[in-house]
Amino acid sequence: MGSWPALELASTIRHDGDGGVADDLATPVGATRWVRQHGESLGGQVDVARFVVDDGLWNEIIELRRAVRALFAHAVSPAPPSRADAHRLMPVEQALARLNAAAAREAVVPRLDWPTGAPPRTVVFSAEPDTGVRLVAALARATIDFLSGPERERLRACNAPRCVRYFVKSHGRQEWCKPSCGNRARVARHYERHTAATTADPTG
Repeated sequence: MGSWPALELASTIRHDGDGGVADDLATPVGATRWVRQHGESLGGQVDVARFVVDDGLWNEIIELRRAVRALFAHAVSPAPPSRADAHRLMPVEQALARLNAAAAREAVVPRLDWPTGAPPRTVVFSAEPDTGVRLVAALARATIDFLSGPERERLRACNAPRCVRYFVKSHGRQEWCKPSCGNRARVARHYERHTAATTADPTG
């Protein structure tokens, strides 16, 4: 799931390569595949190898993602949000309530783990038996950590043509989530300038 599980969850809405938008969580099967691919970064809260997303859990994950993307849109404001769902964002207060409620469903206890010869680290202990609850709560906690941390200030919505991703800006001049998006944006800008110049001077 990379460095930021919250960003990876938001990025399950993405450009499909053909001018449209793809949803990696479009079905419970797709959600199961995504959890198995990315769940290890949630601190071992879910046994991803045997994890299966049923319809109820699928709806919970989708609703949490809606909250995350609404809060991401709020974080990048006044810049425009991702075009994928800019017209149907969950209200911020509702998104906050949903996120906090998801995180509160699991009682966790921080524990200090200090293996011999290794630096100490914090691990989260939970007695919650429901792996679905643990998954959603872990994603919610990861989102809370992300939005209350320094990464929030560097969060951006990629403005390249057709891209709908959010990304964390890694250097001062970064405008796009990846080089291919930058190339598309530069080509589009060149086309717009050329078209404008031709329109202004039809004999040119």
